[in-house]
Amino acid sequence: MSESKANNAGKPEGESESLAAIFAAIIGNLLIAATKFTAAFFTGSSAMLSEGIHSVVDTGNGLLMLVGIRNSKKPADDEHPFGHGRELYFWSLVVAFSVFAVGGGISIYEGITHILHPTPIENVAWSYSVLGVSLVFEGSTWYFGWVAFAKTRRGRSVFDAIRRSKDPTNFTVLLEDSAAIAGLLVAFAGVFLGHEFGLPYFDGIASIVIGILLCMVALLLGGESRSLLIGEAADGDTLRAIKEIAQADPHVEGVNKLLTIYLGPNDVAVTLELDFKDKISAIQLRHSVRNIELAIRDKFPKIKRVYYEAASLSENHRDGDGD
Repeated sequence: MSESKANNAGKPEGESESLAAIFAAIIGNLLIAATKFTAAFFTGSSAMLSEGIHSVVDTGNGLLMLVGIRNSKKPADDEHPFGHGRELYFWSLVVAFSVFAVGGGISIYEGITHILHPTPIENVAWSYSVLGVSLVFEGSTWYFGWVAFAKTRRGRSVFDAIRRSKDPTNFTVLLEDSAAIAGLLVAFAGVFLGHEFGLPYFDGIASIVIGILLCMVALLLGGESRSLLIGEAADGDTLRAIKEIAQADPHVEGVNKLLTIYLGPNDVAVTLELDFKDKISAIQLRHSVRNIELAIRDKFPKIKRVYYEAASLSENHRDGDGD
């Protein structure tokens, strides 16, 4: 078995947009959190308090994603010979737990408390003003997230693109900002109904709905992060293309086995078990392996490691059946 490593192919497509989206989200959420907590203080609205907590959680999550991005770029060492790429997946899982426990849990708790001990909403103009300003900020950060995410969609639906994405920074910011916009609309409905009908229960109900919304987003983020952390293979199109490249070599009869795994958003390892033709010389074998390797790396810059095993040489065509 032989291994070859690809050189760094440059900055991966969409990385700068993802970083811009994260920084925009952090700055926007800090400003939004301050305005929401101010409104919650003057109005006594639990929905506004939940939205403030939501923005604080989103700010912290943005910082966690930056930690993950930084740590995932650490070079390989003796303890981690395949690098630290998956650390980004770990931190995205931490983000999911944070959204669920802190964002969703506290919002639901505040909503239940407000229903059990309702207090009238005061200075409702504060709430409307803050909700309007927050919607502008959230819309701006959502746009940055959408631009970064759209570059990776490749014509797929949103949910299919999320499921196929190997970079959690692309969809985490978008999902959090989408949940934030939906939460603002729910908070507006709760404040409006509570004030219009004189029933503060609506404010508490809105807070619970916001909490449930955050929990749903957290479960989606957690599921995707878990799958990435366990290890996902390259998509079917990539697998077929790798097989075609290998089989195009004149000395290769077939591909017995092809395994791929993402070690990070831009780091893929490939294992190929190739069936070579009879009477291939050592020089021809080296040339074939080298040509296949270069062709794969040229077509897929994210593939950093390629492993080979010559099945026909080690197993004599698997007892002569040629499979």
